[in-house]
Order: sequence, then structure tokens, then C-alpha cells
Amino acid sequence: MLSEYLPILLLAGLATAFAVGSLAVSSLVGPRVPNPTKLAAYESGNVPQAKIIGSRFSVKFYMVAMLFLIFDVEAVFLYPWAVVFRSLGWFGLAQMAIFLGVLGVAFIYEIGRGGLEWD
Repeated sequence: MLSEYLPILLLAGLATAFAVGSLAVSSLVGPRVPNPTKLAAYESGNVPQAKIIGSRFSVKFYMVAMLFLIFDVEAVFLYPWAVVFRSLGWFGLAQMAIFLGVLGVAFIYEIGRGGLEWD
């Protein structure tokens, strides 16, 4: 029983060892020369315009994040459903229609709030 999972465990151990080893070597060998340029905030190559502490973000950022989540969740669930569509039958089609309906409501809300208009 364990011999079936041995390659997976070895691969997971090798990946973990590589990640930990890479971080350890880069922290030991990498240069540590902090200067004001490296420590400054970076905003598209420009000097930051707003003070982050105590300020509020525009709702537009949250609308874009919501739009991304809508399409991301849809893609994550649509692809596996499409792979096994024939075995699911009409029940699977109805469930996916409900799922897409809920996502459609969120998408319509996003359009109504102006999430696709960038000022």
C-alpha cells in the first residue's frame, strides 16, 4: 500500500527540500546592501501619490477584484464539468445552469456598478 504512494512522497519531499534549500542559499549568499532606492515604495516606476496609512482605496479596485473572481471561479468549475459532461447527463446540465445563473447575477451586478468602465 505504501509503495503506491512512495513516488508522490518522494516528489513532495524533493520539492520541499528544493524550496527550503533555495531560500537558505539565497539568504546566505545574496547581497544585503539596503539603500533608500531599494527601501522606497514602488508604484509603476513613479513616486507614490497617496499615503496608504489612514487612506481609503477606491471602490473601483474592489469591483475589478470581484470581476476577476467571477471569471476565475467560472473557469475553475467549467473546465472539469465540460470534461465529464456526458456522464453527468441532464442533472449535471441543470446544476451548471444554476451555477452560471448565480455567476450571471454577480456579473450583472458588476456591470450595473460600473465595474467594466475604467475612468
